[in-house]
This record gives sequence, C-alpha cells and structure tokens, in this order.
Amino acid sequence: MNVAAPPTRRLASYVCGEWREGRGEGTPLLDASTGRPVALIDSAGIDFSAALAYGRDKAGPALRRLSFHQRAAMLKALAQALAEHKEEFYALSTATGATRADSWIDIDGGFGTLLSYASKGRRELPNTRVLIDGEVEPLSKDSSFSGQHILSPLQGVAVHINAFNFPCWGMLEKLAPTLLAGMPAIVKPASQTAYLTEQVVRRMVESGVLPEGAVQLVCGSLGDLLDHVDGQDVVTFTGSAATGRMLKAHPAILANSVRFTMEADSLNAATLGLDAGPGTPEFDLFVKEVAREMTAKAGQKCTAIRRVIAPRRHAQALVEALRERLGKVALGNPADEAVTMGPLASLAQREEVRARIGELAAEAEIVAGDPAEPRLVSGDAKAGAFVGPVLLYCERPERAGAVHDVEAFGPVSTVMPYDEAEEAVALARRGRGSLVASVFTDDPAFAQEVVLGLAPFHGRVMIGNRASARSATGHGSPLPVLVHGGPGRAGGGEELGGLRGLSHYMQRTAVQGAPTLLSAVTGRWLEGAAVRDDGVHPFRKSLAELKVGDRLVTASRTVTLEDVEHFAGFTGDTFYAHMDEEAARANPFFDGRVAHGYLIVSFAAGLFVDPAPGPVLANYGIDNLRFLTPVYPGDTLQVQLTCKEINPRSGAEHGEVRWDCRVTNQTGAAVAQYDVLTMVAKTAQ
Repeated sequence: MNVAAPPTRRLASYVCGEWREGRGEGTPLLDASTGRPVALIDSAGIDFSAALAYGRDKAGPALRRLSFHQRAAMLKALAQALAEHKEEFYALSTATGATRADSWIDIDGGFGTLLSYASKGRRELPNTRVLIDGEVEPLSKDSSFSGQHILSPLQGVAVHINAFNFPCWGMLEKLAPTLLAGMPAIVKPASQTAYLTEQVVRRMVESGVLPEGAVQLVCGSLGDLLDHVDGQDVVTFTGSAATGRMLKAHPAILANSVRFTMEADSLNAATLGLDAGPGTPEFDLFVKEVAREMTAKAGQKCTAIRRVIAPRRHAQALVEALRERLGKVALGNPADEAVTMGPLASLAQREEVRARIGELAAEAEIVAGDPAEPRLVSGDAKAGAFVGPVLLYCERPERAGAVHDVEAFGPVSTVMPYDEAEEAVALARRGRGSLVASVFTDDPAFAQEVVLGLAPFHGRVMIGNRASARSATGHGSPLPVLVHGGPGRAGGGEELGGLRGLSHYMQRTAVQGAPTLLSAVTGRWLEGAAVRDDGVHPFRKSLAELKVGDRLVTASRTVTLEDVEHFAGFTGDTFYAHMDEEAARANPFFDGRVAHGYLIVSFAAGLFVDPAPGPVLANYGIDNLRFLTPVYPGDTLQVQLTCKEINPRSGAEHGEVRWDCRVTNQTGAAVAQYDVLTMVAKTAQ
C-alpha cells in the first residue's frame, strides 16, 4: 500500500500581529542532505507599508516606555523561554546541513547573545530610558549654560535582512541590541533556511515576553518594503557585497539618509608566525584552527579562514599536516552521529562553491580534496549539497589575483607562503578589508608588527599562542562583547561590541541649556543645577525620599602635620613629598610637604558619612577621582556632597546612587573632585 507523503509545510510571515501565509504557490526549500522538501516559502500579498507602520505605532511606543533594565529583563526571559524548545530547533537544524556542533553555535550561541546583552544591560546601563554620552561640556564661565550629549531610541523600525548560514544566531545577535535600545524590528531571513528562523519566531510570539509587534517576520521577498523606510528606520544586511551595494543604493535609503549597516564578503586570513615551525605548540594550534574553520558549518561562515599565510620554509609541512587532518573529516548527513561535517545549505550553494574553486584553481594548485567527488559516510551525493574540504596552494601569492578576490563560501582555503613579516601583512591586506584575521605566534615583536599592520584593515584580530590555547574562543567566533564587522570589502559596518551595538539604533543629540533644565532631561545633576538642602542628611533618605540635587555641606576640618605623619606611618606611604620638606619644595608642583591624596579622601568621608544604620547600605566605589590643588598642613577642608544620579535596580530592594563629592580648602579652591557610589535601600528600613 502506498502511503501519501505528508503535505509540505508552508511558512508564514508574522506581520501586524498575526501569522499570514503568502498568496503565491511558494518556492520549495529542500533538505540539504537528502533533497527532500522541507517547506514552501512565499510572502506575496503582504502590505509592507502597514508592517512598518505597525512597528512604529504599536511596538515602538511600548518598547520606549520600558527602561533599559526592564528591556534587559525581557531579553533574559526571552532567552530562557526559547531555551525550553532548543531540542526542537536542533532537530530542524539538521535540514540546513548543520551538525550538532554547528547548531550549537547557531542556537545556543544565539541564546547566549541574548543573555549577554541582558546581563550588560542590567550591570552597565542605568535604569532609565535615555543614555548620557560623555561628560557635560561647560559652555559659560558661570555654569549658567552647558551642553550634554544624549542617546535616545530612534522611533522607526530596524529591518534586519539576514544570511542563510546562521538562521538563529544571525537573527538574535541583531535583535539583542535592537530591543535593548528600545527599537522594534522586522526580520527577513534568507530563504534557504528560513524554516528554522520561522520556528524560533513562533516560539517567541507564543512566549508573550515581547510587546506586540516588537519583532515581525517576513518569510520570502521583502517586496516594496524598502520603498517605505524613512530617516527614523535602520536597515541592516548580511550577505554578498553585490546585494549589499544594491540595497544600500536604494532610492529611499539614499533620499532619507536611512542608517544602513552591512556585513559582506570577507577573505579572512590566518598567519603563522616566523617562529611557529613544526614541533611548536603554535604550529599545532594553527593546523587545528585552520581545519576547524574550514569544516565548521561546512565553511559557510563569514569569519571562516579563506587564506592561510605561512612562512615559506614551513609551508609544505603545513600543507601535509592540514591534508592529514582534513582527511579524517567524516562528510555526510548531519543526522548521522558519525558525521563531523554536513553539506552546504543548498544545491545552488554547492554549484556556486564549485565554480569559485574553479576560479581559484586557475592560479593555485588543489593539494587536498576533490570538489567534484566528495567521499561521503552518509547522505545522497547527487541530491545533497555536499562538498568536501578543499585545500589549495598558491606558490606566488604576491602575483595572484583570484586568491585575494574570490570567496568560495564553503570548506575551501588557500595556503600562501611569505618570507618576512611585512610580506605577510601585505598579503593579508590584499583582502581589501576583512571581518577577522588571526596571528599564531609566541614572539611579541612579531605579534606587535603584524597586528598593528593588520588592524586598520580588520574588525577583529585574534592572537593565538600556547598561553591562551585553553581559553581562546577561536578565530571564527564573533562574541557579544566584541565588535563584529570590518572595513572595506567586509561592508564597513559594525555589530555587537557590547553596549556599542546600541548606538546603531539610537540618535546622538547635543542638548544645550541651563544646567537645571539639562538635569531634568538627563536625570543627572550637574554643576550649576538646582540643589536642595532640607536639613535632613541625604544618607538618612531612602530612594523613595531622595531627590537628584539633594546636597549636604559639611563642617570643616584642618589638616595638621601630625595627621600627615600619622597617615604615612599607618599606611606605609612615605613618599618624599609627604615626609621631606626640602625634597618637596624641589618638586615643581609643591611649595613644601603635602597631605596624601588618600588622606584627603579619607578625611572627606569622615566629614560627610552619617555613621548610624540607615538606607545607605554600602559604598561600592569611587569614579573619576582627581586631586586638583595640593593640601598643606594647616589647610582646612570642607565637602559639598550632592546626589548626582539615582538608579533603582530592577527586581531588587535597593539601587545605586552616585554622589558628586567636591572637597575645597579655606579659600574655596577645589582640592579634590570625584563621584562616590553607594547602594541605597528603596524604602526606609
């Protein structure tokens, strides 16, 4: 009896608060290993103008009402909700050609990025809705007019056009800073692997964690969406440079100065140091890293090593070591546990990679692998998109063109020899801008010369050696806390980079005005703004009672020579300027023996601290400490302590308070200035 095959799943887009299937027949998406249909994709009939308006009008205001801490908590909850379904995502990921290890990078790596931004948002951002960018700029002598840069969320939609190779991480690494900044997004995944992205978004929507419309999804063509973007929107793109340039030149993007971030082709290079010959730990690490980067995700990584730059005297030994290691790769269907490398994402990708190998082979010799007849342990060689690891060798790379210009987006690398460090740098630069380069050496001088030569042409440079071997994250691993992007051919954009990533989705504005009004805008007191002294010591106030601008002017204390000598003996700080009158006078900065800077800070604390138990729970640091005027025995100190910023911690019974501490002498001159950081209870104990 013939059993009918289950109907092919139709992917849907999630726009304007509902799931919608396209009106067309749909394009089939095939399993990368077997060629069997996985899904149909189509976006015909979607009103893209309405989708943008929905994000701007519905989700944008809801996100902007949340503080950074609330958005950070939202990211954490989203990561936790998605993690409950990760085995479902892993099972679906095999159809993309990814092994379990490949999928870990994509799936758990995506969740990890959400968690990283959630953590940084809680720890490093204030519990506010606006960010202060830099210090206040005094614009008048009497502090009546000042300037302050702020960052506030753009009020449009971020349109994320993603690549096929990381259907989960590629979406989440862009969404994390977008949502934390307070901006909604429309995600457009590449069609080949959109079925995994769609499933992840379905679980996002079901979780109820995000405000309605915060993330919309388009499965299929973007249609006329870009015709409707304006100056408050952002467009990001990951993919080929040719497509990126076409999108960047879209009339609406140009006319409205729409922010456009591109991550494109990248001929990343790895350089083996002159000191790192066979038998050294660096040589072995290099072989392992190159082989891993060739085979992870079947080489379908924008950060994969495409060019292998090695000392000429070690090049053949390197080729032999790589040939041996690549010969152990088990190529096949990733559903098979014995498989260590799966296929490319599609048959079209297979033909594209084979064509690019042909171009490279015109000026480089294939020394390992056969692009036409890969050896499989499982899978269908004809229906599956299989290409085994291919290693090439180019004897005279300085004369070559294709090896520095053609990217085979698969398990393909070219070894090229060099003789001197500057030649290695010159070869790496021939990539015309890359996402990442790596240098494997244990020679500090070589590392310095090569890294400084590579830095202007790369977004990231990793140095590998024996000391970091166990802890290094690897050449090809973008990290949430580090910039991901590169100049020139790589697109000229930046993503991630910790909190730097938020700035792509926020507007930097210089605000000028009277300090009191600036303080109202930013939530931070600044010199010249209004102060309040209601007779209650500020340390007796909980966060519910404390106000920015609350000030304490302390009693005074005279510093004696005995104080200086006691502090020196007690601490062991007997620097000559504190202990030797003649030597101190010879110093160009002093007129005689001076008090220790930390004695001044200690005396200041003694003047402003309220000793009884109360809302202030702990002092956790000092920022921006500067000693401005020498303090001599006989000088009298006084402190002005002003509540500068209040930052309630979300989900806790306390918050952080930043105090402006200004220590003056008997003439009113500032001798020290710094911020005191304290933990304060939200309500009276």
